[in-house]
Amino acid sequence: MRIIGIDPGIAHTGYAVIECKDQKIYLHHLDIIITSPNTSFPERLKKIGLAIEEVVKKYQPEEASIEDIFFAASPKLALKLGQARGVALYTICKAQVRIYEYTPLKVKEALVGYGRATKDQVRKMAKIILNLKELKVHDDASDALALAICHHHFSQFQICVNKSL
Repeated sequence: MRIIGIDPGIAHTGYAVIECKDQKIYLHHLDIIITSPNTSFPERLKKIGLAIEEVVKKYQPEEASIEDIFFAASPKLALKLGQARGVALYTICKAQVRIYEYTPLKVKEALVGYGRATKDQVRKMAKIILNLKELKVHDDASDALALAICHHHFSQFQICVNKSL
């Protein structure tokens, strides 16, 4: 199964595509979408949507994991983040990919076992899970990867629960 993880943002939207086969997780692609503050806000949203659309077309994920925003420095920033998140949700939904939402607390618990883990601890655990030598990427790309892995863990848990019933 292919999963896309998305960490929505205005300046940087992180995304990661993983594939889960035979109890292993493989990284297909990991990157960020960068928008310029010199561009109008609607154009920035458009760029995010078009970029996500291209990634979905190229990698054809069956499921998507997106961050459920819980904090912003100001109400104005929260609204802008919500709009970027809305564009990501719409784009994924339009492509008929199943969407799952996770708070940062849930992601940290799923990867590290501790909801207040640092970004560095989450990144190190993602590197271990994927058996990578290095994982030197932008924080938003790393967060997107953690979201995808988190969803994989939760979906595997659900499969086990359903089989035992």
